[in-house]
Amino acid sequence: MQRNITKSHVLIVVVFFIILVFVYGYFRESFPSIRFCSQVCVVPEKDLFDLENKLDEIDRNEDGQCQKSSCKTGEMIMESGLKYAQPSTLTGRSDVNAVTNWNVPLVWEGTFDPVVIDAIYKRINPRIAVVVFAVGKYTRFLQKFIETGEKYFFVGFNLTYYVHTDRENEVPKVPLAKGRKVTVVSVPSANRWQDVVLGRMKWATSTIETTIRKEADYLFMMDIDSVFHARFGAESLSRLSAVLHRGYYKTTPRDSFPYERRPESKAFIPAGEGDYYYTAAVWGGYLEDMHKLVKYCYEMSEVDAKNKIEAVWQEESHLNRYLLTNKPAKVLSPEYLWSDYDKVTPDIKVVRISQLVKNYEEVRPNGGH
Repeated sequence: MQRNITKSHVLIVVVFFIILVFVYGYFRESFPSIRFCSQVCVVPEKDLFDLENKLDEIDRNEDGQCQKSSCKTGEMIMESGLKYAQPSTLTGRSDVNAVTNWNVPLVWEGTFDPVVIDAIYKRINPRIAVVVFAVGKYTRFLQKFIETGEKYFFVGFNLTYYVHTDRENEVPKVPLAKGRKVTVVSVPSANRWQDVVLGRMKWATSTIETTIRKEADYLFMMDIDSVFHARFGAESLSRLSAVLHRGYYKTTPRDSFPYERRPESKAFIPAGEGDYYYTAAVWGGYLEDMHKLVKYCYEMSEVDAKNKIEAVWQEESHLNRYLLTNKPAKVLSPEYLWSDYDKVTPDIKVVRISQLVKNYEEVRPNGGH
């Protein structure tokens, strides 16, 4: 009886094998090729990086635009063999807070290693766009902004300065590093500085949709009356990065922030709400996230205008309202926008960019009022 059962089992196995061979032979064109290793196959680390680099190349289309997620940090991949100081889990800046209450970085000098962060992002090779407005007499600030930007702003990265101006003939010819350029965008003049500020969101939205979307992966909005003094680089990149306003980052209670407090405005933030007060003179992020935010500020300003109200600090008020609900992925310390009007405090170890002292009555179209 035992022998009969064994023979039956053998017969079943043989029949099954014959059927399997027949099915494979009939459908073999539909199957991928099969290879067997006699031992565990190990892929050298170098080959892995070569493969990842090839995938990154595939992830850009013919115009150089990002496909999938290759232009984002993803797993924070870095080339092997890079030399840098060992990070510590126990020591660092103890005089400032380096993380928000929604657990994202609050970036200060001493909270990142520039060698490491640059190695990560340069492998991704993002294209950076910076949008500035030089309307009327503000063209006088272009020369220093671009000259110092070439020394300190995303050095070694591909970058385009999108200069919006009503005086195209006053845009200076500044020597630029390889992979960097200036694109001039014509915009109308304005009779009030408030209209220039509000118009920035309208014209920036248009430029993003018609031009920048094809040419950049990250976008920064910046005030032109500023000068770079030190490194401003990849540590600032994220989905959305907002900068703490130098005047309100220390001990100011949030009910004293200059938020828009009138419920009639779309920028309204009631008492008892708010995280920080962010400046609208520097902010940045992934292109599509920035497009959404810039367009929001423009559209909400238009709604306010129809209701015959203007937010107390124009687009800065709408920016703060948006970021209250849509938290930034990085908060940048006031190092990323100081002012020549103010004395540098001990917690500011380096001033990366600073707003210039100027005569507002002389440079603004309506005398600064």
